[in-house]
Amino acid sequence: MSFKLTLPVRRRLEKAARAAAKASYSPYSKFRVGAAVLGGSGKIYAGTNVENASYGLANCAERTAIFTAVSNGEQKIRCVVVFTPTPVPTMPCGACRQVINEFGPHATVVSACNSAERIETTLDRLQPAAFGPKNLSAAAVSSSGRKAR
Repeated sequence: MSFKLTLPVRRRLEKAARAAAKASYSPYSKFRVGAAVLGGSGKIYAGTNVENASYGLANCAERTAIFTAVSNGEQKIRCVVVFTPTPVPTMPCGACRQVINEFGPHATVVSACNSAERIETTLDRLQPAAFGPKNLSAAAVSSSGRKAR
């Protein structure tokens, strides 16, 4: 069950993602990314990529936006919009897809760029049969013989 994204909400999300990209801390890759997520409450949370000299400690814009939403009490993500100032849209990486799955397994995912080109899909299409909370619940049931709390 995916979220029906209206044009006014899409515009608000894309505007927030574009603004977030301007705040990107990307001195190593020079690849600015902004993201905005629509929480279950209807509020929008933005985030940008934050790089680190120890490359593995960098954080993507999508995860920054989701962690901000969760830090503000959200536990459900309806939509993620990713913006890159490039000629073609860029989809979320695998790590971001996994985090989106945690809070929005059927979330709408939109990738926008400087051109009119957009990609819109759902997380379950990007990452079918994803590992998530349901797998841990199923594992707890099968190992204990009773349902996990």
